[in-house]
Amino acid sequence: MGLVTGVEEEIDLDAARLLLHLGGVATRATLIALLPRTAVDQALRRGTVLADARGRYCLPSVDEALRLAHRLDGVLCLTSAALHHGWEVREVPDLPHVLLPRKRKVVPATRGSFILHRRDLLEEERSGHATSIELTLDQCLRQLPFPDALAVADSALRHDVAPATLTRVARTARGPGAVQVRRVVAAASALKDNPFESSLHAVALGVPGLTVRPQVRIERHGRVVRPDLVDEALGIVLEADSFAWHGDRAALRSDARRYDELVADGWLVLRFAWEDVMHDPGWVHDVLVRVVALRVGRTDGALRLG
Repeated sequence: MGLVTGVEEEIDLDAARLLLHLGGVATRATLIALLPRTAVDQALRRGTVLADARGRYCLPSVDEALRLAHRLDGVLCLTSAALHHGWEVREVPDLPHVLLPRKRKVVPATRGSFILHRRDLLEEERSGHATSIELTLDQCLRQLPFPDALAVADSALRHDVAPATLTRVARTARGPGAVQVRRVVAAASALKDNPFESSLHAVALGVPGLTVRPQVRIERHGRVVRPDLVDEALGIVLEADSFAWHGDRAALRSDARRYDELVADGWLVLRFAWEDVMHDPGWVHDVLVRVVALRVGRTDGALRLG
């Protein structure tokens, strides 16, 4: 094996960081739209990024979690199960979530290598070495913080889980966390592209007076734009904005023109960085509260959009 150069290490880091930002799993098409094809292929050769059995790429930790569950004769649960099902998550767990029967003994040497959960599963509650789709949804929507739960629900819908499945999970939810399950299902949508947008939506849902919907169609001067989140009544557009999503300068320029034209037509456009939405949601919430307070006074007929 040849020596690894600093440039190669940086390429590998870029690929891993991008995949982490995308939610831990992604298609090849998504990765090569945001990174040079050669960079993606290099990360695959060096094992920084892995191709899983579903034709999707994942971080090595996702694959290692499955091998650990198999070795323990347990099943993946919570976000580890969500990743196994091919859904993006808001935060890839540092240690895999593994569910074991209540009376199963754990070898002391394995402690510290996973997060232990206990439950005696029915046959229909498992899918290979992971909890079933419905149990994974129920556990994630019930136990995770609201933004993380919403990211899982949105991801599931994007990856062909029927809306009726989420409705059934919400309808049958009982006990602790059931209220959150129903709240998440009510807000879930396949129209949000990634956990970044789901997280921004989660913050916006907690702002009094702000009512946003994803991918609202806005027609202007013969063109149609679909911003990430839109409050039509207040004329507010929220964008989950990252240079990584643009891919190249042409895409960045196109987005800049789109935002400028929306502002010129009377919309108030707010662009939020990944780091702020994911790591400082309190600041994002405060900005939205202040913007709503400023905007409410303009909904008396003076605000005309188009």
